[in-house]
Amino acid sequence: MNFPTELKYTQNDEWIRIEGNVGTVGITDYAQDQLSDIVYVEIVVSEGEKVNQGDTCATVESVKAAADVYMPVSGVISAVNEELADTPENINSDPYGVAWMVKIELSDTSELDDLMDSGSYQQLVESKD
Repeated sequence: MNFPTELKYTQNDEWIRIEGNVGTVGITDYAQDQLSDIVYVEIVVSEGEKVNQGDTCATVESVKAAADVYMPVSGVISAVNEELADTPENINSDPYGVAWMVKIELSDTSELDDLMDSGSYQQLVESKD
């Protein structure tokens, strides 16, 4: 299981990488492992759309289950990973790289304080198993 230290994490197994005022969002290695073989991804937000922390931004389906993906922060969607619809299996192979879902311009950086660092998230995951 991989827990990159430069990311922030949610209780719902999303990650966000902050670069300046832009966050890149996806689901964690643990989430993809729990879902197993991912066969479908639908990103339900659009570039330019204003979203709030906790809003659904995507749905991921695997051979085992379907799961919603929630926004870890509020802001305006600045990019959507359109390629994920054609290559949902990338979430299984590279959840922190090519399988990012959306990029967001943060509207309230204090919301980052609500998120976990990698050590806290790893403890959460270990308590679930």
